[in-house]
Amino acid sequence: MARIYISLGTNVEPERHVISGVADLQRHFGRLQLSRVFESKAVGFDGTNFLNMVIGADTDLSIGEVNALFKQIEQDNGRQVQAKKFSPRSLDLDLLLYDDDICQLPIVLPRGEILYNAFVLWPLAELVPNACHPVVQKSYLTLWNEFDKQSQQIWPIAFNFQQL
Repeated sequence: MARIYISLGTNVEPERHVISGVADLQRHFGRLQLSRVFESKAVGFDGTNFLNMVIGADTDLSIGEVNALFKQIEQDNGRQVQAKKFSPRSLDLDLLLYDDDICQLPIVLPRGEILYNAFVLWPLAELVPNACHPVVQKSYLTLWNEFDKQSQQIWPIAFNFQQL
């Protein structure tokens, strides 16, 4: 059984897609560990604010199977397959960590965004503050404390999951 951490982001009907994305992940993985929900400015393009969070789960699926499942959940939630990289997202699910695996294929792990996007690092540091990044060998809390917090605008918001 592998422990995985997932980045969830959306800026198209964001409240609906956060709830839908978490519900879909819950159906596939069972019990989830949820960070708070954060709001942040779009990174890489001018767009409406995103809602982001990080989710922990356990799985027997392989990295490739998890990635394929995420793509299917995204499409089921209206994600356009051919959408350009920096554009609005109905639902964006990214595998951040699969245990402490370091690999290039079938995807790059750990995901690079952990080190340079506040909307990934802050919620991850909240969920597993003392866990260490498998490449840089620093805890996620240390990485967050060292992060240039002026570089990206992000703030926690109140979010009601009772609709699940």
